[in-house]
Amino acid sequence: MQIDVRLQEDTIWLTQAQMGVLFDKNKRTISEHINNVFKERELKRKSTVRKSRTVQKEGDREINRTLHYFNLDVIISVGYRVKSKRGTQFRIWANEVLKEYLVQGYAINEKRLQEKSQQLQELKNVIRLQERVISEHPLETDEAKGLVQVIANYASALDVLDDYDHQRLKLPKTGTREVVKISYAEAKQAIAALGKQTKFEGLFGREKDDSFKGSLENIYQTFDGQDLYTTTEEKAAHLLYFVVKNHSFTDGNKRIAAFIFVWFLERNALLYGPDGEKTVSDSTLVALTLMIAQSHPTEKDMMVKVVVNLLAIP
Repeated sequence: MQIDVRLQEDTIWLTQAQMGVLFDKNKRTISEHINNVFKERELKRKSTVRKSRTVQKEGDREINRTLHYFNLDVIISVGYRVKSKRGTQFRIWANEVLKEYLVQGYAINEKRLQEKSQQLQELKNVIRLQERVISEHPLETDEAKGLVQVIANYASALDVLDDYDHQRLKLPKTGTREVVKISYAEAKQAIAALGKQTKFEGLFGREKDDSFKGSLENIYQTFDGQDLYTTTEEKAAHLLYFVVKNHSFTDGNKRIAAFIFVWFLERNALLYGPDGEKTVSDSTLVALTLMIAQSHPTEKDMMVKVVVNLLAIP
């Protein structure tokens, strides 16, 4: 059996005659069921019926006729009313589709609930980490403002307030790909220039081991010929994290980490947004650096995601 259906307005449309073929019933029976559907106010005629003028050839004559088309809602309603073998087959099929839809819908909703839970848990972890920073560090006004800004910006990145149903705490899929690769020698020169601006010149930037060089090399790691950290934003976030946590210098580790992070962003044209404002404000950078320093190793992925999402805010 084959029926040519009309697809329009995101649904299918059949005439009474076509429904008769579908359910193996005469036109009169189909008409009675359709009338009962509307009589019992199961459906509204206005939204489920469409008229269409057609030209039919009868012998040598061409006759204009107006055909009534009924949408899928009417087809289903008739299918559950009609008594025939075809009607039974239709109901079996419809029940299977409905059952599958409900099961899949439940699975999708369950997944969304899990995503919400994960998302809010990540945000709670950020706030908890900020609480540790506040309790263990005397903060100036700007630094405290920076902690608040991290939450404000990060919540915006997650879209928690409006539509967190459709996002997860994750690394953005897109980002800057063209990276200006910075060398160990360049980074050392930049740190030396920063050291001249401090009263600790000579001690500032003195390395304890090779871990700073390792931090730079780590952000350019590859696996199977592909960058492990695919975007410039990911590289920048890992650079900040590695330099803070590795304690590579005898003095000024956090200042050097923040400086190298900003320097890396500037070299890769990520320091300023289209509006001319810094992508990460000075107070927010202080807050991020303190949070990374205070974080546990198990919180590394969370901190990297925080930084990348802040950099990704348009």
